[in-house]
Amino acid sequence: MIAIHPLTPERWPDLEKLFGPRGACGGCWCMCWRLSSKDFRAASGEANRKAFAKIVKGGAVPGLLAYEGDGPVGWCAVAPREAYKRLETARTLKPIDDQPVWSVSCFFIRKGHRGKGLTVKLLEAAKKHVKQQGGTLLEGYPVVPKGDAVDTFAWNGLLGAFEKAGFEVAARPSAARAIVRFELAKKRRRS
Repeated sequence: MIAIHPLTPERWPDLEKLFGPRGACGGCWCMCWRLSSKDFRAASGEANRKAFAKIVKGGAVPGLLAYEGDGPVGWCAVAPREAYKRLETARTLKPIDDQPVWSVSCFFIRKGHRGKGLTVKLLEAAKKHVKQQGGTLLEGYPVVPKGDAVDTFAWNGLLGAFEKAGFEVAARPSAARAIVRFELAKKRRRS
């Protein structure tokens, strides 16, 4: 049975356990989108871990942890788009309009739990979480693989998982990338 909870300061040790000494992938510690490219390269590893811990311990909820039993098995980063500095400078991921959006920026699924639908479950939980925070539009940036995707390159999620969770393609900035959206609150029509 999978349970999904917001990452709070009390759950920080669980994230450290899930990410392991490498910080999920190459010392990222889920800071890749939060820093400029230059700052991220300079902070890789322990500096990123400390920076992310500071965000969590400061009371922000930067994402959701999935558990099987007592153990953490998955992660989904979700926050208002403005929390992700690098999205603003990414040529292919610039805002497609001026609507305020929350962004699902990355996933980390423990080996042995991949390919079992956990990403879709995390996306469903992200929709509920963002709606509870007053968000009305959720956006993701999945890769569109040509063939079988290598795990390390699927950290933004795969298009198929987002589609299974009800997201729709809003833009195709490149052949390998989509911008997908899910409306959490339908706009009211004026009569």
